[in-house]
Amino acid sequence: MAQYSNPKLQLHGFNNLTKSLSFNIYDVAYAKTKAEKEKYIEYIDEEFNAERLTQILTNVSSIIGANILNVARQDYDPQGASVTILICEEPIDPADYEPTEEEPGPIPEEDTELVIHKESVVGHLDKSHITVHTYPESHPEKNISTFRADIDVSTCGVISPLKALNYLIHSFDSDIVTVDYRVRGFTRELDGSKLFIDHEITSIQNFMDEETLQKYQMIDTNVYQENIFHTKMHWAEFDLQRYVFGKTVDGYSDEHKAEIAKNLKHEMDEIFYARNMPAL
Repeated sequence: MAQYSNPKLQLHGFNNLTKSLSFNIYDVAYAKTKAEKEKYIEYIDEEFNAERLTQILTNVSSIIGANILNVARQDYDPQGASVTILICEEPIDPADYEPTEEEPGPIPEEDTELVIHKESVVGHLDKSHITVHTYPESHPEKNISTFRADIDVSTCGVISPLKALNYLIHSFDSDIVTVDYRVRGFTRELDGSKLFIDHEITSIQNFMDEETLQKYQMIDTNVYQENIFHTKMHWAEFDLQRYVFGKTVDGYSDEHKAEIAKNLKHEMDEIFYARNMPAL
């Protein structure tokens, strides 16, 4: 991977590099009855309506240094929401530009555990975009429901999606997260030579705050020569109450709790390792 001695790059023309930060975020819950599953959906819609989604994307835009041009949002019946935000990059003096350093970005002022159901968010930046799509589903036999949120923050130019990394992880505080970061294309230095990345990076983890690093177990798979970085995150401590929706675990027998825990761990391991595993 290229190293750069001068932190303030002098470029010829516009910075044409595309920096893409992508998330797959999973929340796993045990909801035994039909009524509990319906309550779970109601909770999700209350916690993650169009207003809340708009605020999250507004904060992301502010963190990465973009101006909001227009906002359109809609809540749906019976559930779900969509938000579209048009954004442009703030004016930046090239002489003041410094590449992203391997240090954590900000986190929300208050940590809130969020779960998502049937919502879509799209934010269009100037030559860039922010998108969020969610996918609910459930196990046919084991009363386990999962919700996947796919999030993409792709920027072109000076602004970097890595600045919003910690904010997004904390805003969608979930059980399993996979993060991909890739820099594509090239820009030119003053002498005409191509620059395929404009900042140093050895791991996505280096941009995470200490609290996140302690909460999750992580595995890296990086392809440095291609400027591709991948991190898998798994919630480190298993507390059964975290996954049982609408009830306390005290209402279950020890045998039942052990069965629920076994099924939940099996489900999460399959998601984390992205493969089916033998039934326990």
